[in-house]
Amino acid sequence: MSAETLTQTATPAALLAEEITVRFGGLVAVDSVSFTIPEQGIVSLIGPNGAGKTTFFNALTGLYKVAHGRVLLGGRNVTGLSPSKIASLGIARTFQNIRLFGLMTAEENVKVAMHSRLKAGIVRTVLRTPRQRREERAAHDEALELLDFVGIGKTADEYARNLSYGDQRRLEVARALALQPRVLLLDEPTAGMNPRESAVFVDFVHRVRDEKRVSVLLIEHDMSVVMRVSERITVLDRGTKIAEGSADDVKADPRVIEAYLGKSGEEVGDDE
Repeated sequence: MSAETLTQTATPAALLAEEITVRFGGLVAVDSVSFTIPEQGIVSLIGPNGAGKTTFFNALTGLYKVAHGRVLLGGRNVTGLSPSKIASLGIARTFQNIRLFGLMTAEENVKVAMHSRLKAGIVRTVLRTPRQRREERAAHDEALELLDFVGIGKTADEYARNLSYGDQRRLEVARALALQPRVLLLDEPTAGMNPRESAVFVDFVHRVRDEKRVSVLLIEHDMSVVMRVSERITVLDRGTKIAEGSADDVKADPRVIEAYLGKSGEEVGDDE
């Protein structure tokens, strides 16, 4: 184990990835990447197209097999577990391409995510026992609270496919939060947003972290969002970690400028 990994292991973390490697046949898509998400931290993962960011996300959430290394969630090894098991243990995510149930209402989409936490089985559901009815009322109330929290409470009875693009993004976050995660992974959350909406999203991420007490990891191409929201940034290039640190550190790193930011770090600032 590397000195870096030993240091990370000694530091309390919501999620710790140790030397993660993902292979597709002879192609190494992610090469020995170590990564830490602190408790209630907000961190970003950036890099050019094809850098391995989404592959790394998929390895953390069990969608892709880890060829080498391990993923620790609150100190528990979750490497190799199914995506549903990892989600139930505390890692929730959204996707770059929105994956809602279009013919379900906003409330129903949120309730689907609660399924793993509900205790009334099929018999109680069919018989409509008092316990099942109490649980159903509680799920209804929680779903409405989450929709209100993300700012789309008035859409509870609308089909997801009829919501605006921005509201669908918010519904995805509400559905992820319904899992009561320890770590929330957001894949390109501001894709398709205008600058004003992106600026509002930065405040929203801080509110999610502070009020829901979760750690947040973002993959994001909008560098103005990355620089504003991130307490720490990790940069991948061709499946390898090339830089890590504060926004100022990453912005000034020559390897990052060459691989991702363009001709000069001045292209990325606090305001654009």
